[in-house]
Amino acid sequence: MADSRDMYIVHSLFRREFPAAAALVRTVVADDAGAAARVADHVLLLTGALTLHHSGEDKYVWPTLLLRVPDETAPLVETMESQHEGLHAAVAEVEERATVWRRSAASADRDALATTIDAMIEPMSEHLVAEETHVLPLIDEHLTDEEWAEAGKHGMSAVRKSQLPLVFGMLLRDARPEHIESFRAVVPGPVWFVFSRLGPRAYDRYARQLGLDRVTAA
Repeated sequence: MADSRDMYIVHSLFRREFPAAAALVRTVVADDAGAAARVADHVLLLTGALTLHHSGEDKYVWPTLLLRVPDETAPLVETMESQHEGLHAAVAEVEERATVWRRSAASADRDALATTIDAMIEPMSEHLVAEETHVLPLIDEHLTDEEWAEAGKHGMSAVRKSQLPLVFGMLLRDARPEHIESFRAVVPGPVWFVFSRLGPRAYDRYARQLGLDRVTAA
């Protein structure tokens, strides 16, 4: 059956990167168009990853749980889908603010983006806790490892090849050994061999260039 502990790696990424992104946005000097563009692109990378994560659950997890154990999972799935809808609206607002700031580099647009990211962190965190508490045990009980791997493949298949090392590095950044073990089990061996080595270096370089290392160390 499925081993969904790799979900904790993905959740750890979101818990770490979104607050850091809000802090990073606030460090950008007004009218620095280059820095605004780079940081806005980083924010859009994160929102894209969150959207992919949720679309994989919507496509591969909820329908299977409803098919296998409808009475037990129907109220829970309804709650999860409702939370997804709320987060999708929050993500759309963050993306709109990021796009505006990317064009203007104005301090007012910068501050509006940071505030909008801040506003989505609490509902996102509540949703992640609910998934870990209520959904992961059901996944492990009712989905096969092959079915669970499909959800992971959905997200990774949408990542540009040039960004794969960076994404691996983000995922592995704070991962616990048991969660890495679960993640490795659903990644093809050659892919793991390459990107588990390239990823941490790619993320460290990216964080230094962007200034993420400064805000996360603060």
